[in-house]
Amino acid sequence: MVAMRNSSPLAGLAGLFAVAMLAGLVSLLQPLPAKAAKPTFPCARDGHAIEVLICGNAALAEKDRKLAEVYAQALAALKGLADEKQATRDLKTYQRGWIGGRNDCWKADDTLKCTNDSYDTRIAELQARYFLVKGGDPVFFRCDDNTEIVATFIATEPPAVRLERGDSQKIGLLAPSASGARYVADFGVSFWTKGDEAMVTWPEGSEFHCTVTTP
Repeated sequence: MVAMRNSSPLAGLAGLFAVAMLAGLVSLLQPLPAKAAKPTFPCARDGHAIEVLICGNAALAEKDRKLAEVYAQALAALKGLADEKQATRDLKTYQRGWIGGRNDCWKADDTLKCTNDSYDTRIAELQARYFLVKGGDPVFFRCDDNTEIVATFIATEPPAVRLERGDSQKIGLLAPSASGARYVADFGVSFWTKGDEAMVTWPEGSEFHCTVTTP
């Protein structure tokens, strides 16, 4: 006896319903797409060229958020200092200046690299200057101009060194060099170490030699 094939329309609909339910279940199990990172400032099509670049680049937007976090930590580190008000004003002024410098990247041949490097250096500088990343033990250098420099090397990205000389402090960031480790700071200051020796330019145009010594 030949079996009768079930050709009921309801049977077909039930099959389609089951397939749809299965597809819906599979879609629920799929991970949701990551939410695109947004910078800390409002994005506008008629904004500054560099801000438009940041708004359209997830990696730069994430670095903008990272910088905002580090900047907030730096402000918090000033709480309770004797000169808290002045130090806070100085930091805010410098930060506004940095934003202007970042936006000047529109003049660079590679605006993306310039903007990315600007964020990296600012984050590292804040972390080093305000002790937000733990550094190594201080290294004492005796210099042939009868001064002493205390150098604290810090594993930021890029690596940094905090230099203290008398009442002055500089933050140097690692720069490319043929040999040794060369750190550059603002206003032409550089600190180039090779073993236990260092060639220092501080201030710009004034070069001298230093050697590691025991404090």
